[in-house]
Amino acid sequence: MHPLDNEALKLGARAVRRRRLDAENRQDFISLLGRVVVILLCAWVLFTQVFLLTQAKGSSMFPAVKDGDLLICYRLQKTYAKNDVVVYTQGGKLRVGRILGREGDLVALDDSGTLVVNGAVQSGEILYPTYAKDALEYPYTVPEGCFFVLGDYRTQSEDSRDFGPVPLEDVQAKVITLLRRRSL
Repeated sequence: MHPLDNEALKLGARAVRRRRLDAENRQDFISLLGRVVVILLCAWVLFTQVFLLTQAKGSSMFPAVKDGDLLICYRLQKTYAKNDVVVYTQGGKLRVGRILGREGDLVALDDSGTLVVNGAVQSGEILYPTYAKDALEYPYTVPEGCFFVLGDYRTQSEDSRDFGPVPLEDVQAKVITLLRRRSL
């Protein structure tokens, strides 16, 4: 065999190996890209359909939720209980509040700042009195498919006392946890 033929065979073998390696690299890249797309799609579904991440604005829920806290909420909640903290829309804005009355509940506010739901005084850990505002007449019966939602900072919050009951379809999610803002 001629030395040039031997050299040509070696060059040909190298070219074949290089092409095979390039093809394997392309396949690995396409596989990696497909996996990244699937992970991003799953994350998109999780955080647009199952969970809601939002930042609290204002101090209507102080001290439970402070301005700037990151709220992690669950969107697939079907039923809500009294004292659940929820994110809801009102007037085109996302708001945070505590459910204090469900459909059929009788809510009464008196001049001393006492909140009474179905004949039971509601005090809990709320530091602020609950005074009536002009939007509703008390005692007030919560209509079907609605909630009576109040902020914890009762003297400063805009809530059902200002704009009436919150319809179930306006409740976006239930707050399941929050991350406290630390000088962010």
